[in-house]
Amino acid sequence: MSLPARRLSIRQAAVLGALQGPAELLPISSSGHIALVPELLGWSYGRLNADLRKAFEVALHAGTALALVIALRDEVAQVTRSLDGRRVAGVALALLPPAAAAAAFEQTIEERLGSPDAVALAQVVAGLALAAADRSPAVRSQAQAGALDHLAIGLGQAAALAPGVSRNGGTLTALRLLRFERGAANRLSRHAALPIIVAATLLKAVRLSRSGLAGELRVAFVAGAATAFASTLLSFRLVRRMDEARSYAPFAAYRVALGVLALVSGRR
Repeated sequence: MSLPARRLSIRQAAVLGALQGPAELLPISSSGHIALVPELLGWSYGRLNADLRKAFEVALHAGTALALVIALRDEVAQVTRSLDGRRVAGVALALLPPAAAAAAFEQTIEERLGSPDAVALAQVVAGLALAAADRSPAVRSQAQAGALDHLAIGLGQAAALAPGVSRNGGTLTALRLLRFERGAANRLSRHAALPIIVAATLLKAVRLSRSGLAGELRVAFVAGAATAFASTLLSFRLVRRMDEARSYAPFAAYRVALGVLALVSGRR
């Protein structure tokens, strides 16, 4: 029987932080990569205390959120200036499903869907769903998004509470099913994701701050957050590439391949 790991190395924390940025910006699931890559590399990350892993992943999301706020500051300012009742209602509809799902099912999801096999299977299923949705005609613009479309975005974000589904992937799948152009789908997904990333990070940070953090782990957490921040900024051109994407098939194929590899490796 494997004994629980008691520490997180600085090197592993930095590598996972470097993965966090591009995996968050692309529809490939940052949570899936943080769960599966250590397993594929034979690291002891999966044997860390669950609360410790959760706290570390909050640190990674904090680094990513800060980088996104900086990189998207002009876009955020433009969206903020154009806020009206219709846009506020859209933001609320996109936030409602993930907030309600987190309040009702967060504990159950963490306990039942957080194993490497479950995450790998989620990668495969979500990849196939993205590929299927991307076959829909691309005929709708961002300006045509209505209340039901924002609710669909919220349902995509709610599904992404399961590790391996991907917040970006879930919303893009929903929006392509609704026949939005890929650039429009990516912008709508991005505008919906930033508030939920920031809000979820702040909420989890407040919860976890009450339990404190051992001194020897602080350096590893700082290393992870710093590399997540840097990798997000350095990878930010991927956002513009996604706006211009002609197909999501490469991302879907990658997700299926990663999930299958993880499932096969886990059975050896």
